[in-house]
Amino acid sequence: MRAVIQRVSKARVLVDGRITGEIGNGLVALIAVGRNDIPENAAAMAEKIARLRIFDDAQGKMNLSLLDVRGALLAVSQFTLYGDARGQRRPSFMQAAAPDLGKALYEKFVDSARELGVPVETGVFQAHMSLELANDGPVTILLDSEKLF
Repeated sequence: MRAVIQRVSKARVLVDGRITGEIGNGLVALIAVGRNDIPENAAAMAEKIARLRIFDDAQGKMNLSLLDVRGALLAVSQFTLYGDARGQRRPSFMQAAAPDLGKALYEKFVDSARELGVPVETGVFQAHMSLELANDGPVTILLDSEKLF
């Protein structure tokens, strides 16, 4: 499982001009499921993101988590995070999960985050989405369940 995490002051996702998810202070998580992922990967990724200390404390140091600041999470599925463009111009998505597994584990990720007490908004799985956000910092973190980066 892969994620791109962005600390935001606000964000929203639209499908066909309709807002499907909107948050204020918190994190946007672009989530991709790999073909070998299992439910435990989704739960672990939710835990990692909820507890990732990337919000400023009173001294201005990144020392607080999403849970600490009582922020929200906007989770958006994005299989293209598994795009492999090494040595070619057209990315291969062979390492991305098939849609049925991708949807199940994306939903497991969302449910796991909610179980931790994080308010979660979402996009629509497999839809063409428009994402609007104000990156705060900017702070952007890459996560991979296989710890490749």
